[in-house]
Amino acid sequence: MTNNKPNCIGFSPSTDKNCTILILGSMPGITSLEKQQYYAHPQNRFWPLMAYLLEHKKQPPEKYEERLAMLLHHHIALWDSINTCERTGSLDTSIHHEAANDFAKFFTAYPHIHTVCFNGAKSYQTFKKYNKPLLKNESIRFLPMPSTSPANARWHMDMLIEAWQIIFIHNKSPKS
Repeated sequence: MTNNKPNCIGFSPSTDKNCTILILGSMPGITSLEKQQYYAHPQNRFWPLMAYLLEHKKQPPEKYEERLAMLLHHHIALWDSINTCERTGSLDTSIHHEAANDFAKFFTAYPHIHTVCFNGAKSYQTFKKYNKPLLKNESIRFLPMPSTSPANARWHMDMLIEAWQIIFIHNKSPKS
């Protein structure tokens, strides 16, 4: 029997007024929630992937604040599709009773966002479930991407680099 109270509460977005790209996860895993840091699990490939794609470096900055600054320097915001949920463990398949973040409010506050990338299927499925009208906005490009999670073991780093680089190769607003 469940009490329907969320045991997972997401983070505030990492963003500023210059951001043009938004990368959305689903909900931070146990390690990330404990450390209060996006993608804190040492086997998650998100930070090494971003360091490679953005700065041609094999290793991301060591300090979390520097990792966030790297993204903001490249006009990339970071958030999650889910605000709260019930979940045992860290797997997206264990998420129940999710409540979505308020994206209508977010896009009003950050109108320069023109590309939204979903880090994994659950992020995209949740966004789609709660934001159907936003998906019709032709001024925003929506890109479901393969998950950087260690649970997505069939996608090795070279495959992730190839898939995710489309974000940066074609990083132009659909308005232009």
